[in-house]
Amino acid sequence: MSGSLTGALKPLFAVALMSTLAACGGGTKFRPVSDVPVRVGPPYKVRGTTYTPATQPGYDVLGYATWYGSESGNKVANGERFRPRWITAAHKTLPLPSYVEVTSLDTGRRIVVRVNDRGPFGESARVIDLSRGAAEELGIRTKGKAAVRVRVVEPPEKDRAALRKGKAAQELPPVSPATLANLQSQFERGVGTR
Repeated sequence: MSGSLTGALKPLFAVALMSTLAACGGGTKFRPVSDVPVRVGPPYKVRGTTYTPATQPGYDVLGYATWYGSESGNKVANGERFRPRWITAAHKTLPLPSYVEVTSLDTGRRIVVRVNDRGPFGESARVIDLSRGAAEELGIRTKGKAAVRVRVVEPPEKDRAALRKGKAAQELPPVSPATLANLQSQFERGVGTR
């Protein structure tokens, strides 16, 4: 009798053990991907520099974009899970989330990106860090660092919904050759070489 009782308890013991171990893991809790609430956040300091987040509806800046992609699974600044293939970005001070149009100053190609993280830190001319997916979409992944224009936009809900699901927004036509030449000239005068 004791042998059959022990045999009957083994499956129960295994279930209890798995439940206990699963509870110990806890895991990281991620915020659902959402556009609300928009978080501006308090000033923060990184490597001795203080950054003050603010609503910046007229934000339109020339600088460098870099990209990051090895942080898969980590939590980004607004609490969401980082997904390297999604069309997302990091910015030092824009509200989270924000939407920006990023233009490559080498090709004139433009994409809309959802900002959900903080960075890049270090070189002040680096104005945005793109996810690997966004860098590929813009065509700058192989460069590592590229001259760009970044400006805040209010995309239609259809594009916001696509970006919240990790997909690209509708394709934008490249800027005109005259606009691209003007932006390149401004970049060289204000930021440096491309």
